[in-house]
Parts: sequence; C-alpha cells; structure tokens
Amino acid sequence: MEKYGRDVKRTPAVPDGHRRCPDCGETKPLDEFPRNRSGRGGYGRYCKPCHNEKGKESKLRLHGGFREYHLRRRYGIGEKEFQELLAEQGGVCAICGGEDPQHLDHDHRTGWVRGILCFNCNGGLGQFRDSPERLARAITYLRGTTWQRVLIHPGVFQMCSPTRGRPPSQRS
Repeated sequence: MEKYGRDVKRTPAVPDGHRRCPDCGETKPLDEFPRNRSGRGGYGRYCKPCHNEKGKESKLRLHGGFREYHLRRRYGIGEKEFQELLAEQGGVCAICGGEDPQHLDHDHRTGWVRGILCFNCNGGLGQFRDSPERLARAITYLRGTTWQRVLIHPGVFQMCSPTRGRPPSQRS
C-alpha cells in the first residue's frame, strides 16, 4: 500500500489477548510477553525468547560478557579491577586462604568492596549479617564448648569442656 509517496507495510490484525512480536514476527498470547508497567498495554514489546536474546546480545556488545556486566552493575568494578584485587590478595580467599575465590565481598551499608572470598567464607559473613558482635559471640561460643582431652592419670584421658558438664555421646 502506498501512502504519501511511501510504501507502508500493513501489519496483520491481532486478536484480543494477543500481541505480535516485531522480532520473530509471530502473534502470541500476552502471557508469552514479559510484564512492563511503562510499556503500552503493560507488556513488553518483544516475546520472552526474543527479549532474552536481545538482553544477552546487548550485554555482550556493551560490556563484553555477563561477568563484566554483573560486576559493573552490582559493585561498580570490572573484571580487570577484580583480577587486580585478587592479585593483591595473592590469589587466595581473604579469610581462609583457600584457592580460587570467586565471590566479591562488599559492605552492605556503604556498598564498598572489601575483598574476594570463597563461597563458604562469603556465605558465613552473610549468615552473621556482617556483624562483628555476632562473629565475636560465635567465637566465644566455639571456645567455650570445644571438648578437650584432659590427662587424669598416666595413660588415662577424660573428655571435658570448660562450660559443658556432659561428655559427647558415644554415637558421635
């Protein structure tokens, strides 16, 4: 069809409750489109598979990869700065010294990066909600409940704890 001296494509009629994806050209039900409050009609323009593909492509094009995108968006540093910080730590976890740490630790109040940790150390800090007081109480608890072998007579030992009166069960 020609209108005002230009060729204009006619878009096929779309039934109610459906939308046409301009990328793949298919007409699909609305539940196959991502929700978007700012979009016209409350749904995204592209169907979910096309939307995901466009997101992947833009992360690769603009940031060089998913890791770079994640680090920049979440912590404000890139892969280069991550590798520099890891080199400063000697390539090991800042807490336990374990090999190949991959988790960037940050202060949840300020957002500042503190170091690179292994999975377990990062999770442990998270479980204690980054609270030095909670960690200190945990250390006190561990020191006070650790069972130790005490020599009673030559060759005879007894298990005792500084704060607990019962020895560990025979099953454990």
